[in-house]
Amino acid sequence: MNPTYRNHPKKTYRKAQKTLFFAFVVVLLIFLGGCSISAIMNPPTPTVDLPAALTALSQNVTNIPVEQLTEMPSEVTTQPAQTQIPAAEATATSAPVTTTPKLWVASYLPEAVTQGLVFSTSLEQTDNPAEANLKLQVGGDGSLITTMVYALVAPFPALENGTSLNALKEAWMGSPSDLFARGALYITPATLEIFSAWWGAPQGNFVQVVEEGALLSTAWAEAPAWSLIPFDQLTPEWKVLQVGGQSPLWKAFDPAAYGLSVPVRLAGDDASLASLVASELTTAIPAVLNRDAEKLTTVVLTGVTALVRATATEMERLGVLHPAEAVGDMMREADIAHISNEVPFAENCPPPVPVMDALVFCSDDKYIELLETIGTDVVELTGDHFSDWGVEATLHTFDMYDEKGWMYYGGGRTPMEGRLPITMEHNGNKIAFIGCNGKGGSYTPSTKGLPGAVDCDFDLITSEIARLKAEGYVVIMTFQHYEVYEFYPSPTMIHDFELVANAGADIVSGSQAHHPHGVSFLNDSLIMYGLGNFFFDQLLVSKYTAEAMVARHVVYNGQHISTEVIPIYFNDFSRPLYLEGAGANDLLKHIYAESTWGNLTYGINFNN
Repeated sequence: MNPTYRNHPKKTYRKAQKTLFFAFVVVLLIFLGGCSISAIMNPPTPTVDLPAALTALSQNVTNIPVEQLTEMPSEVTTQPAQTQIPAAEATATSAPVTTTPKLWVASYLPEAVTQGLVFSTSLEQTDNPAEANLKLQVGGDGSLITTMVYALVAPFPALENGTSLNALKEAWMGSPSDLFARGALYITPATLEIFSAWWGAPQGNFVQVVEEGALLSTAWAEAPAWSLIPFDQLTPEWKVLQVGGQSPLWKAFDPAAYGLSVPVRLAGDDASLASLVASELTTAIPAVLNRDAEKLTTVVLTGVTALVRATATEMERLGVLHPAEAVGDMMREADIAHISNEVPFAENCPPPVPVMDALVFCSDDKYIELLETIGTDVVELTGDHFSDWGVEATLHTFDMYDEKGWMYYGGGRTPMEGRLPITMEHNGNKIAFIGCNGKGGSYTPSTKGLPGAVDCDFDLITSEIARLKAEGYVVIMTFQHYEVYEFYPSPTMIHDFELVANAGADIVSGSQAHHPHGVSFLNDSLIMYGLGNFFFDQLLVSKYTAEAMVARHVVYNGQHISTEVIPIYFNDFSRPLYLEGAGANDLLKHIYAESTWGNLTYGINFNN
């Protein structure tokens, strides 16, 4: 029925009046004018068709409610009822009965899948899949609409780096082996529904369901343990594992080749309708629902760089770029590559010697090519030796960084310049760096109003962190602090690092350590007390001054979501190499066993 008529019963009545009156006049003409029956039964074809609903109404006048008929003129209401139209003719002239197609959207899908969608064809949503013409769900047949990227994760201190998709699916189906031979996979009810729709219901006891709020604490307490987390819900307390050699943290990640890209498909019993709706859905919904490469930023933080002594001697002998041979690609791949260069460049710097009695350092200007080659973006200037060669060399170094277009912090031409944070934006992510030298005193010319490294004004730092957080920045705070040649950080370090973490810094990192230190989580902050050496010559000081870490932090949609710890080692005095296998596990076991873990009290038994 035409909606206008349905909403206006008086207009319906008037149309019905006219129709009956027309029928009355036709009958009267037949008897008075002697017109032929064929002329009456075959009137001329109208030039404009009436709407189907209106035509149907004119053929069913006898169905008008009694209360409307009683208002009609007596000469009309007393006429005999119209002759019933034969069934065949009624079928030909009546409007076809249509049913609005019904769409069922699986309840486990996130609202983002269909939120705000408008279709060109009328669809009615139903909660009953049995009566649906179209079904939007995980897996099955039909058109691929989007994928949801999940990450296989373990508690941050886990040593394993990855597994195969087959091993994970076999464990899901009740046959855990290898990596999953002991422990359990803890997931939320929502994740259970999604993966059950895709892989089938889990078998055995390997899969354990816990409420979302208890997921992290349960996995840490029950480790070895794993979980499946939507990519956009990752937090730094989880370590993301590779599946089939792919990690969603990587910039080169390929969702189509990744085993945990969950497919969302549209299927329907009407191919043309399904094709139309699928086309509209794929136009409106991203191909990957919860991971947008344009919202991802990687920040690589490194430890001590000092291009002096034996390191510089090898650079002279083997080439300025020798230290970057292994790690150069990793540094260049980062969106923001950080270097803590502790030493000034000086035009009158003497040739390097492997061993020096006095710890007064400078670097030849040509060594800046190494920092340029690895893609340096940000230089930290909190180092103890940044002013070793005097004011002229310090200012000359600033000029060289300015010429390269590099940002720097933790030191400046004036104390205030050095104390203020630097800020940048990449892929919509706002990132800020702030730093200071925790030793102060003679290590920080700022205390005398001179150019160079700045001491820690914690009142200023904490207020700046609060301001930056309020403005939506991910805040990275780095320290030059006291060196300790063991894994556990000193009490002074713990106090200062936790102070800025409590102020809201997302990442707190120690750039001073020649020996790597432990890790901690405090509230929403990741603390790495010391990464160890990066480009420096302490190969023979101890086993663990020749081993270190690089931290690759991942920021997504304005949040720090994950950190990859990359172990490195030295086989000469200048070139870091990747540490893998048993050697990497040995280093990380020591680091994690000597970690404070902040206000998390979870056990450390998962690496046994």
